[in-house]
Amino acid sequence: MSGAASPGRMLAELTEAELAARARQDDRAAFGELTLRCRASVVNVVYRMCGDLALAEEAAQEAFLRAWQKLDHFDPHYAFRNWVCRIALNAALDDLRRQRETAALDEQAPDAAEAGPEQSLEERQRSQMVRRAVLSLPEASRAVLILREYERLSYQEIAAVLEIPTGTVMSRLNTARRLLRDKLSGALEEVK
Repeated sequence: MSGAASPGRMLAELTEAELAARARQDDRAAFGELTLRCRASVVNVVYRMCGDLALAEEAAQEAFLRAWQKLDHFDPHYAFRNWVCRIALNAALDDLRRQRETAALDEQAPDAAEAGPEQSLEERQRSQMVRRAVLSLPEASRAVLILREYERLSYQEIAAVLEIPTGTVMSRLNTARRLLRDKLSGALEEVK
């Protein structure tokens, strides 16, 4: 056998841009590798936006399906992950708009760190309070806040994902932080 690596190993060594280029040439294995690399981020962004893990997973699945079908529309100058996040956010927001009157928060908090029962309860309460406050923000403010604070995207990356000017990103982020601070002022003190 020659010193060549297996096809799976070779894909793992490629950059996201290289995988996207291969996927655009109908390489399903490259698209599969992109999906593996980006899925957790996409689900996380949508979950933080809508607060519903099932919806986030559905939207991510829908986004990757749409991405595969519309790969010819992908602009290789941008990150594939950001493009799929935008598709997933749009899918989730469409679903939320259809179900707005029946949408409920998923009260299942992430596992708290091993601590005493009282501390765990306080942490869960704070976490739920912050999540509810974030979910109560207007969609535009919430999307910018989540992409910046939870996903650590740059202003330019957020602008690309949401297809808005960078100045609008900064303005919406400032508004989101102010609204969140107003919503949470005093509320977190009550939990202490």
